[in-house]
Amino acid sequence: MTVRRSHVALHSAAGLLVAVSLLVTFLTGVEDRPVALAFGILVAVGELTRPQSGPRLREAAPLGAAGSLSYALVGGHAGHPTHHGVTQVVAVVVAASLLGSVPQLARGQAVLDHLVRRVLAVGFAAVCFQPLHNRGVFDGWSGPAYALLLSALLVLTVLCDAVVAAALAHSRTGWPFTPLLRDELRAVPGIGSAVCATGAVMALAVSVVGLWALPVFSVPLLLTQLSLRRYAAVRATYRQTIASLARATEIAGYTPAGHARRVAALSQAVGRDLGLPEPELAVLEYAALMHDIGQLSLVDPVPAGATAGLPAAQQRRIALLGGAVVRQTGAGAEVATVVERQADPYPEQPVAARIVRVVNAYEEKVRGSGPGGPLTALEELRLGTGGEYAPEVVEALARVLWNMGVARRGYPRTSGPGGGAGRLAAGDGWAV
Repeated sequence: MTVRRSHVALHSAAGLLVAVSLLVTFLTGVEDRPVALAFGILVAVGELTRPQSGPRLREAAPLGAAGSLSYALVGGHAGHPTHHGVTQVVAVVVAASLLGSVPQLARGQAVLDHLVRRVLAVGFAAVCFQPLHNRGVFDGWSGPAYALLLSALLVLTVLCDAVVAAALAHSRTGWPFTPLLRDELRAVPGIGSAVCATGAVMALAVSVVGLWALPVFSVPLLLTQLSLRRYAAVRATYRQTIASLARATEIAGYTPAGHARRVAALSQAVGRDLGLPEPELAVLEYAALMHDIGQLSLVDPVPAGATAGLPAAQQRRIALLGGAVVRQTGAGAEVATVVERQADPYPEQPVAARIVRVVNAYEEKVRGSGPGGPLTALEELRLGTGGEYAPEVVEALARVLWNMGVARRGYPRTSGPGGGAGRLAAGDGWAV
């Protein structure tokens, strides 16, 4: 209930701000119309450059974000002061963002959370700057001091936007708030710094030389956006390669069809419930996809690929062989380590290896076991927490299954951190 309330509160705050801004702007008219039109076009173009498909980027429209924040912090035009206020800034940005989002809306893509973030971020920056500027508080500021002021306001705005983004993701998926916020803050020095720098430079340049500075300073950010798209495409291709390699055991008949994909998806959900950051979730996904690849070395396949019931020595042998194969694929030493150590005693395992071990055992135990299978499998895992399976991972798995609706009937809900499985699509995270 608290999660849902936060979602409604953020959307309501943004909606109220937009309604008030549009009404006030309609009643009072638009100040400095050439400036408003130029920034509106910039924001709309920035939204139109958002990728229509492919991996999701953490900031899909950096040019639109930079243009919006720059307009919120513009105090002059070619040496003459501007007089637009907070409401006009929000109204222009909302109108331009909606115009630029028409292609996404036509495709049925969700843009509401994106618009809520944009409105709240721009509103925060405008409230911090425009009232004080219109009262002449910053008239005595010039040179490095004024540039530092704009940069500081932009940094605060980006940090507030990170909090809003994490809160929206938390309310939408139920994933723990703290790791989501940590991932958002980790991205600030990357694309966030480019947006801040471009926004500050645009605001300063327009104040001194005029609107022609907007297209000039848009080019570097567009090139940065293009580079990010290519990087995201490379990562998506890399993940597809890993997934294809993981299917080798299925094609060879060593494991059931879809086993690796199911273990990877459920492992990521458990990892999010336990609060793992995005980089560790990526390692967890790759390791879960390739956790059974060591079975290719077996002369006689394990029946149904179920390794959880094998003797400990044989499990470790398969895990070590799998780790050796992973190292040859170039998937990374961290991924290979998780695969190698998935059969070790759980106190000696890294968290990712504990998760893969528990989820793999659950998937094997529940396979083809009928309606009561999930409950039975969870009870068997709990009985094994004394030596085989990490108790905190088993409880996290129970919470995830509860929120998926798998274990609700006749099974008591567990308490603890997280409490939400969210979406279970493997690889469903930020590409950059």
